[in-house]
Amino acid sequence: MAKIKSAFFCQQCGYETPKWTGKCPSCGAWNSFVEEVVQREDKSKPEVINWDEDNKEQRKAHKLDEVVQTHQARMQAPDGELNRVLGGGMVPGSVILIAGDPGIGKSTLFLQLALHWRSITTLYVSGEESAQQIKLRADRIGVKNPNLYLLTATDTNSLFQEVKKVRPQLLIIDSIQTLESPYVESAAGSVSQVRECAAELQRFAKASNIPVCIIGHITKDGAIAGPKVLEHMVDTVLQFEGDRHYAYRILRTLKNRFGSTSELGIYEMVTQGMRPVSNPSEILLSQHDEPLSGIAIAATMEASRPLMIEVQALVTTAVYGTPQRTVSGLDLRRLQLLLAVLEKRGGFHFGAKDVFVNIAGGLKIEDPSIELALVCSLLSSYEDKALPSNICLVGEIGLSGEIRAVNRIDQRIAEADKLGMDVIFIPKANAKGLQDKKYKINIKTVNKVEDVYKMLF
Repeated sequence: MAKIKSAFFCQQCGYETPKWTGKCPSCGAWNSFVEEVVQREDKSKPEVINWDEDNKEQRKAHKLDEVVQTHQARMQAPDGELNRVLGGGMVPGSVILIAGDPGIGKSTLFLQLALHWRSITTLYVSGEESAQQIKLRADRIGVKNPNLYLLTATDTNSLFQEVKKVRPQLLIIDSIQTLESPYVESAAGSVSQVRECAAELQRFAKASNIPVCIIGHITKDGAIAGPKVLEHMVDTVLQFEGDRHYAYRILRTLKNRFGSTSELGIYEMVTQGMRPVSNPSEILLSQHDEPLSGIAIAATMEASRPLMIEVQALVTTAVYGTPQRTVSGLDLRRLQLLLAVLEKRGGFHFGAKDVFVNIAGGLKIEDPSIELALVCSLLSSYEDKALPSNICLVGEIGLSGEIRAVNRIDQRIAEADKLGMDVIFIPKANAKGLQDKKYKINIKTVNKVEDVYKMLF
């Protein structure tokens, strides 16, 4: 007879306790415990689809020196940005979790991936939309794939039965919160259901060597919905983010067992779906008919990708008693620090000015190398003098006003040279060993903020 168990689960972190408590001892959330009835049969583990009978040999203990390493080629997806984020391609047997805001384009991204990947058989499982609704989105994308199969189901048993029939080479789940396992008696989307369904998909991926892509929801706080163990079970966690008022989306890596966690991919939302942006620098730079004050071009690095971004600043006289400090895409505390440096070292009276700073394109930049461009945009708006549109700046500002060295200066200079910039200002410490003859761009070295001010203003 089946063993029935009732327990309380925290909806924030998945902590389990036999009794209800007001505050979760794990994450500290209040009133987050919900009672769930967990029912496990005598054969509690679901059937695992075993495509290779030799997997039984892998369950034995082996010495580390006796393990023979076999080279598994990554599966190259037709999406270059996704390959970059995954570390060079999709690893067979890996479990990939992607999360993001509602309507950001998660389902569209993976549906167009399945449509463009004609060389393999793909099974797209949707528990949120009907087959007719998915067909409408596929018609909008405008790509046909005879090797793409659709399944609208929420039961994991029926899902795996269809997997046996179709034998796909890629499985896409949309979404994990809609799946229900018959081995857990609770509502879909609950902590126990998400945990059990994710465990079944993980066992299937490792046994069959088929990659599984899982689409997940997020909470109102921006965290991935479900228990924290969901992120531990999967191999790769991707975050799809962006502003609804902008057409650009950024795909970041939060966890990757097979590659770097600092890579990112950039997409543009168009009528036909998500268009990968191979050269985002040209899009992030605005084209002005005439020079405008308060605008400077910065050479930044996002992971291993160089980007040219536009930093905009507006400095006006404060109308109210307390001056305003408003930023978009930057850290407010870093802006206040730079204003204090300009006030102390340069003698500029920003204490009675309202300061507004924005990164064009809706990006969020954490690279400190854009501080020199930020300072120059502030001084440009303060003096009401436009900077030349063909110059680029890179450097980190210290508390004494010195310009500190940055990493990967060669890639930043090469990106500015490729986009047709005439002059680039770099820290003097980065000039050692730099082969400036191979660049057409004019490289100028600066040591302090006063040097840049004298050259530009």
